[in-house]
Order: sequence, then structure tokens, then C-alpha cells
Amino acid sequence: MDIQAFFRAVVEQNADALRSFFCAGAEIRWHNTNELFTVEEYIQANCQYPGQWEGELERVEPLASGSLATAVHVHAREGGPSFHVASFIRLEAGKIAALDEYWGDDGPAPAWRRAMRVGRPIREGE
Repeated sequence: MDIQAFFRAVVEQNADALRSFFCAGAEIRWHNTNELFTVEEYIQANCQYPGQWEGELERVEPLASGSLATAVHVHAREGGPSFHVASFIRLEAGKIAALDEYWGDDGPAPAWRRAMRVGRPIREGE
């Protein structure tokens, strides 16, 4: 599977291209919000999400039996929401059979942790 092409289809909200990456009957889980989607529901949620998006595929790690783990940064093109997403992709015959995603809002460390004066920025200026 071409993970770069899949990621492009996601951020470009390209429904036709997205369909080509999934097995029939694939399940998609967004664990942070306790949602389970069919392929068509996932495509609808992704493609009808407001705004235009950009993103960077920051990391791809092969897992056992040909599965993949990815870390991506997705952000609104005109500013606004920004997220980091960890995905676990189970492949069958080169297509996605299951996709488990964990979405996190980007933002500053919480006040209680800043008050502790622990940690430091990963990237300066953010």
C-alpha cells in the first residue's frame, strides 16, 4: 500500500481515492471519541469535515504481519485547528482492513505542568 498516497487522499478529502485503499467490510475506530465507522461513514466524516487541510506524515513504522503505525500532523490550511494523529493500520492483500486512530489536539502544555517547570519544547517557537 502506498501510505503517502493514502495520506494525501485523507488531507485532500478525496472520497474516490480513499475508497480504493480499503477492503470491503473494513472497520475504522476513533478511540478518543468512542466511534466505530464503516468505510463509507469514515469517508463521509473525513470529506465533510469543515475547511481545507494540510498535513505532514511524520513517521511510518512497519509492524508485524505487514501492518503499519503512523504519526501525522494535520492542520487547517487557513489556521485554526491542529492535530497529531497516531494510526495503526492492519493490511490484508495490500488494502486497509482495520484502521485505529488516536487524535490529539495540539496546544500548549497545561498550566499545572508549566507551573511545575518540567519539560521543554520539542520544537522552539511553538
